[in-house]
Amino acid sequence: MVVTGLVALAGCATEPPATAATGSTGTAGPSRSPSPAASPASATPAVAFSGLIEPGAGMGPIYALLASARHTVDLVMYELEDTRAEQLLAGDATHGVDVRVVLNSAYTGSENDAAYSYLQGHRVHVRWASSLYALTHQKTLVVDGLVAAIMTLNWTSRYYSDTRDVAVIDRIPADVAAIEATFDADYAGTRITPAPGADLVWSPTTSEPALLSLINGAEHDLFVENEEMSSREITDALAAAARRGVNVEICMTNSSSWSSEFATLVGAGVHLSVYAPDAPLYIHAKVLVRDPGAADQEAFVGSQNFSTESLLYNRELGIVLNGGSLVGQLVTTIQDDYAGATPWTG
Repeated sequence: MVVTGLVALAGCATEPPATAATGSTGTAGPSRSPSPAASPASATPAVAFSGLIEPGAGMGPIYALLASARHTVDLVMYELEDTRAEQLLAGDATHGVDVRVVLNSAYTGSENDAAYSYLQGHRVHVRWASSLYALTHQKTLVVDGLVAAIMTLNWTSRYYSDTRDVAVIDRIPADVAAIEATFDADYAGTRITPAPGADLVWSPTTSEPALLSLINGAEHDLFVENEEMSSREITDALAAAARRGVNVEICMTNSSSWSSEFATLVGAGVHLSVYAPDAPLYIHAKVLVRDPGAADQEAFVGSQNFSTESLLYNRELGIVLNGGSLVGQLVTTIQDDYAGATPWTG
């Protein structure tokens, strides 16, 4: 399903953080001057956002973005096990595109080894993520300094057919510039406080307060999908919203890891519906919609799981949107998923 304002695809989970330290490893890439295609622009493009919801739309639009590159490609990915994507990155580099890739090394390092070796052997400037963060769980693609894909999905082809995921194609210049500046620092292994752009949400700096603000500001409805639910602050805020009369609907894949949090939510009046881990649909999306249909409606889409690790220790990126048709599509997707799942009873 193609929707105005969004894109989607598939699968991962975060682990508790190791002790963070400074530094970076991997192949060195060149310092980069601004791309000829990426001269600063103050005007917002006519189509600021576009996207897809998976499963169903396929990876075609993402592959097309990669194939469209003429000057630069920057990719941050938690898990990369997609032969087609790797070939497109290599092909771009072979044709003179400056391709830089940061791959997570903690927890998933061995899963990224094959992609790292392949890209390194095909002119791609690939580095392992800095140990400044417990995990680099961000999933972001920037092409020619003009367009960014902010994704909840990993590029892991075995998950594409059965996983709910969302990604936003963002053409707002302030957002793209902020993402590129942060990429430059992360690629170099140096500290940075990421700029917010027009609507960006970063871990470990702004994710928790931004998400709590969305939840605490709800007056009528909250619709939520996430892979994890271990953050006490997020759980308490969702429960408090339900207690003050907000309709809170959450759809997730069931896990005993969140049983205590699920009990708190249901006890507060939250409507929680879950899929079995082996169900035909796995909920990997990280989406929150506040007060759809209201003048100040907002939706969050990003890589952030509702865990302390994800919000306070990892490198993560999300975005807050208020576009009408996009918000409506997100709500419809969550409601459809919720209707197909089973109410959680413990």
